[in-house]
Amino acid sequence: MKTFQTLACSALCGAALLASSAMAEARELRVYNWADYMLPQTLKDFQQHSGIKLTWDTFETNEALEAKLLTGNSGYDLVVPSNMFLDTQIKAGVFQKLDKSKLPNWKHLDPALLKLLETNDPGNQYGVPYMYGTVLIGYNPDKVKAALGENAPVNSWDLVFKPENMEKLKQCGVTMLDAPNEILPIALHYLGLPPNSTNPDDYEKATELLMKVRPYVTYFHSAKYMTDIANGDICVAIGYSGSFYQFANRAKEAGNGVTVEWRMPKEGAPIWFDTFAIPKSARNVEEAHEFINNLLDPKVIAPISDFLGYPNPNKDSMPLVDKAISENPDLTPTAEAQKTLYSVEPLPQKIERVRTRAWTKIKSGS
Repeated sequence: MKTFQTLACSALCGAALLASSAMAEARELRVYNWADYMLPQTLKDFQQHSGIKLTWDTFETNEALEAKLLTGNSGYDLVVPSNMFLDTQIKAGVFQKLDKSKLPNWKHLDPALLKLLETNDPGNQYGVPYMYGTVLIGYNPDKVKAALGENAPVNSWDLVFKPENMEKLKQCGVTMLDAPNEILPIALHYLGLPPNSTNPDDYEKATELLMKVRPYVTYFHSAKYMTDIANGDICVAIGYSGSFYQFANRAKEAGNGVTVEWRMPKEGAPIWFDTFAIPKSARNVEEAHEFINNLLDPKVIAPISDFLGYPNPNKDSMPLVDKAISENPDLTPTAEAQKTLYSVEPLPQKIERVRTRAWTKIKSGS
């Protein structure tokens, strides 16, 4: 009888262990993130320590992500929209609220940056900020000095919005993002108007400002400027802070004699965030929270910032980040500079059409 009980116990224990093992193996997480936007070692470490199987797919544009989300069943447990798209998608009801009781590392996030994100996510209920940056001015100091002299206003939007400056810079090449939802808010803010204005008259004023400098703009593109400024083919670009950091390093590595610098304009600039959010259709919600909480560990997120060249909104991680990022006020805005930053919001359809028409006119130059 004892032998039978022992065998029965062994069988039951073995079955329990197998069931436990099967459950552990069944834990998985499906993530949809931007291409080349994560430190590979971070994923390896997470899988090793958690036992969660990761499926990691990538996309190239916010529009590609949105198309999947709006089907109602994206097939993913975590996605990474930018803040303006997060705003639209929250309103469309595609995300579930975060359970912050499962995110003890939330305490490490910078309250001032969370406040800026609240423009798109009131109460910070749906999105966890991952990386952030600004839209600002990148330039080739040697070529700008040759065109405008020692006192070129590289720390002001005057550089690109005053025709007398642009006329001289035209010879070395000036580019702008092909992004009406970023360039027009900058122009509005420069004029002292609300960057997210819903007044059609304000867009006429912004259009008038941009049309005065339009003859001197080499092209509008949201990616080409990166390699062109690193190669010395252009001298000024309105672009993303992190891209100037990355391509300044590319220029150094190439040894082509080109220097790239960038400045946060004193008047202020748009701030953008990329955020992790959990779709309503997610099947592995516990695992999604576990992954997010791991990312919110200062020691985990700091090397990701080093790898990507962007600051992150984790106030306790930034002292661990490379000083070339953390102590550069044109990459990591100071507390004072943060007061001049603003988030861009989606506009009502009527005003969006006004903005689209304005941008068509600006790009065509007529």
